[in-house]
Amino acid sequence: MSLTFHWFLPTNGDSRHVVGGGHGTPATASGRDRPPTVAYLSQIARAAEQLGFAAALTPTGAWCEDAWLTTAMVSQNSERLKFLVAFRPGSVSPTLAAQMASTFQRQSGGRLLLNVVTGGESHEQRAYGDFLDKDARYRRTGEFLHIVRQLWDGKSADLDGEFLRVEDAKLSRLPDPVPEVYFGGSSPAAGEVAAKYADVYLTWGEPPAQVAGKIAWIRALAAEHGRTLRFGIRLHVITRDTAAEAWAEADRLLDGFDPETVRAVQAGLARSESEGQQRMLALHGGSRESLEIHPNLWAGIGLVRGGAGTALVGSHDEVAERIKEYHALGIDEFVLSGYPHLEEAYWFGEGVLPRLAAQGLWTHPDDGASVPSAQVPFTS
Repeated sequence: MSLTFHWFLPTNGDSRHVVGGGHGTPATASGRDRPPTVAYLSQIARAAEQLGFAAALTPTGAWCEDAWLTTAMVSQNSERLKFLVAFRPGSVSPTLAAQMASTFQRQSGGRLLLNVVTGGESHEQRAYGDFLDKDARYRRTGEFLHIVRQLWDGKSADLDGEFLRVEDAKLSRLPDPVPEVYFGGSSPAAGEVAAKYADVYLTWGEPPAQVAGKIAWIRALAAEHGRTLRFGIRLHVITRDTAAEAWAEADRLLDGFDPETVRAVQAGLARSESEGQQRMLALHGGSRESLEIHPNLWAGIGLVRGGAGTALVGSHDEVAERIKEYHALGIDEFVLSGYPHLEEAYWFGEGVLPRLAAQGLWTHPDDGASVPSAQVPFTS
């Protein structure tokens, strides 16, 4: 199977520095360096499309622009790129969500993927009128996806559940194609929902041994329901012609982390109810020391940002090798990002993707598209 690569639309703003935020923490001031206008996000989308990324993820939460509205507008300025839209089931009825997805597919030419985010922070959920606890939110997500899947299959949905109730729900027009569901989560409650309803299980960028354990866990749960899933990983990337250049860029980003901001962000994230977030925090412990937690895997991003907190750092060849290492575990999809997102898309797209293409591990989504030759550093 050819590897699939997705990029990221920074709807919380972009910068040459890391833009913090997420999991109940606000976006940092650096997010105002490049505001998330439709024009700028469209520039990133067109670059990702040309380079060969399949889709672009958008985040969800109070710290960023709304994903549905933003991607609907950006889709009109792109042609092939799909949009991995993050949304929270507690914010909208399942029938309306199924209808919105169907409309998006027709108006965009079938370019919607859904990243279902249950919501790991109760205090943020309450701001949106959702007062369920974490485990209850996952049970509601299961009911939500049960209804949505029935509607997308063209069936009439009736459910009098623990949280949701619908009668004679149906869609007048079905989505074509049916959007694939991406889902992540490290708690037992999350695993059960993923096993029953997800098409792709996403993990944050933990070291390979930990990722292998999560894949085995989800595979076993899915098998109990007679299902098989694909697996993806969410990572940042800093890739350059040489390893020294890449690590110099990582050091530059680290030098830009204000100590007080790091302390404030870490204090906020320490209160997170998300098991995945706690696993991210454990990788660095809030310290600037020993941040390379596996060859070419750097945990520095997580000092100032919630959610995905690790980056692949190294030469193009080294980053390609780490991707192959994760692929050997069962990871087929890579959701990547970098600061700033426009420039880093080109570093990865022109540096790493040609190397993977040359090894038969990746092909450009556009039939007949030319892939630039891998650039080899000049040596005397």
